[in-house]
Formats: sequence, C-alpha cells, structure tokens
Amino acid sequence: MADRSFLDWPFFEDRHRDYAERLEAWCRENLPVDHSDTDAACRRLVDMLGAGGWLLATAVDSDTPAPLDVRTLCITRETLARHDGLADFAFAMQGLGTGTISLFGDAGHREWLRKTRAGKAISAFALSEPRSGSDVANMDMAARRDGDGYVLSGEKTWISNGGIADVYTVFARTGEAPGAKGISAFVVAADTPGLEIAERIDVIAPHPLARLRFNNVRVPASALIGKPGEGFRIAMSVLDVFRSTVGAAALGFARRALEESIKRTSERTLFGAPLFDLQMVQGHIADMALDVDAAALLVYRAAWTKDMGAPRVTREAAMAKLYATDRAQSVIDKAVQLHGGDGVRHGHIVESLYREIRALRIYEGASDVQKVVIARQVMGAGA
Repeated sequence: MADRSFLDWPFFEDRHRDYAERLEAWCRENLPVDHSDTDAACRRLVDMLGAGGWLLATAVDSDTPAPLDVRTLCITRETLARHDGLADFAFAMQGLGTGTISLFGDAGHREWLRKTRAGKAISAFALSEPRSGSDVANMDMAARRDGDGYVLSGEKTWISNGGIADVYTVFARTGEAPGAKGISAFVVAADTPGLEIAERIDVIAPHPLARLRFNNVRVPASALIGKPGEGFRIAMSVLDVFRSTVGAAALGFARRALEESIKRTSERTLFGAPLFDLQMVQGHIADMALDVDAAALLVYRAAWTKDMGAPRVTREAAMAKLYATDRAQSVIDKAVQLHGGDGVRHGHIVESLYREIRALRIYEGASDVQKVVIARQVMGAGA
C-alpha cells in the first residue's frame, strides 16, 4: 500500500482527504483496464470516470461557476497514475482540453462542459505545431476573418486525444500583432468540415495522439474564446493551472515504483537473506523515498498556492513539474534495476512505468524549458 501520510499535510482540507480515500477505493475496484485497444480503452475510461463523478473536477460547473480546485486535480492525477497510466491520461485531457473553456469561455462554449464533465464527450488541446512546439509564439496556423466567421488553415501535431476527441480547443494566428500578441483561441467540434486526422502517432507508452490538418475549416465568430489576440495569454494561463498536475502524475508513477520496489526487495532472497538487507539496496530505497517526498512538497505547494488565490503560479508550477518528472524518472529507473530481469519484461508494472514517465518530461513544457522559466522568474523577482 502506498504511503498516504502526505494527506495529513497542511496543504489539504478534510474534503481533500475524504475525496482521496473515495477515489482510492474506486481505483482499487475498477483499475487497471484492458489496454489492448488504446482508443477503446480511453473511451471506456472517460465513460467510467464520468459515471463515477470524477470528471466533475476537470472543469467549472456551468450552473455555479467557481475556480478549479488544483489540489483536487493533483490528488486525482496522482492516484489514477499510481493505478493506471492511461486512466490518468484520460482524466488529464478532459481537464486540459476544456481548460480554456473553463477559465475563459462564455455560456455558449460552456455547454461543452456539461458533456465532458459527464464523460459523454472527449476533449483535446490543440496548441503544438510541426515547427513550433515549445516556441508557441512562433506558430504558423492561421485563422482568417471571413464575413461572420473565421477560416482556419494549417496543422497541429502531438495532439493528445487526436482522432478520438469530440471537441478541440485550437490556437491560431489571427494577426493582431506580431508573435505572441497575434494568436487567438477557438472551440472547434471534431466533425467540422475540413478538419482531418492527418496522422496517428505511435509512442512508447500507447496514448491516442495525432497530427491534425485544418483545410479551410470555417467556424462562426462565436467559436472565438476571449478576444482576438488573447490566445497566447489564455494558453499560458491554462498551462499555469494544469502544469503542476503533470508533476502530480509523475508523483503517482514514482509512488507506485517505490511501492513495488519495497515489495520486491522484501520478498526477494539473495545470498540467503532478503534483498532489502543489502546496504546498497537500502540506499536506493532511501533515495527513492526522498525524491518522492520532495516532489510531493513542490507539487502540492504549487497547487495550494493557486487555490489560495494567486493569479499566476508560473514559478511554483514550473518547479513542481520539472522536479517531479525528472526525479520520477530516476525513481523508476532504480525500480527497474531492483527488479532485475523482470524490470524490463514487457507487461511488468515497472516496465510500463518506465515507458509512461518519459513523455512527462517533454509535454506541457519540456524540462529544459522549465529551467528557463524558473530562471526568468527568479531574475524577475530579484530585479
């Protein structure tokens, strides 16, 4: 059983502790699911999470709007990741995919939230492009004003839920100004004429990913989220909220790796004694536990700070995301080593964790980019 003592930390309220216990019980009963068909598994997971009420946390309630509770998002991602990486993915994309609508959408846009929070529609966040991944301000995709609407042309790539989503939040250049100030955000239904799945992308931990092609896709002016030219600020604000949850998912993977390693080294005999009796093994376990706790402190500091009303948590979220994902990679690598040959056996839990963790150090801001963000925040604070 994974360590749950962190729930006693002052970052949390009783409602968070109760939520975590209920979700843990649900996960033990329902996860993992069969991953043999990735698309089908994701659809099933979204449906299950919606039926269980767990997707309510991913977006605001259209009837009684209130700020997203980032601590709840982080608890959910950590818990789901510890049980089933694809379940974490399914939950996370319902949040990120509709984050723009939750935080900046109008009443018409928020009709989508009734479906996504219930698990009746799947959402996606279409930001990255072939030429501009980390350099969002350099995007090429255009949205040209035409009469009473806009015409979108270009490509997006590495889009999570691409190919199975019902609705995409799409960022495109509307040209109000050069660079970041000339980008806008739009809600685009997946069945809009001209929107094509150009390529399905296979990765080491199977998730539904795709390259999207927009062939003169016409959307009404009402599809615009916020004002023209506000898209970059909107995208960064959404990532500011959800970036710490990436660290939470990494934390869940790391906790599971530590849990499996404690079990393995306690049960495995080497040279006539439990593997855990070797001082080198004890050193590895100690390093893993230290990394897990330090990551948890950074993740839940960022979440708590946002929930306490901070307008932005750029520095805190970047630190949480960078440290938690990088250290989870180290924790899981040690777990593979402690499991020996079983650690690289296809289908073993630590082997799947090894594949799952790697992408988290890239998406929603690669580790190297997070270092730049942190450095600029530190220099700005000291100026």
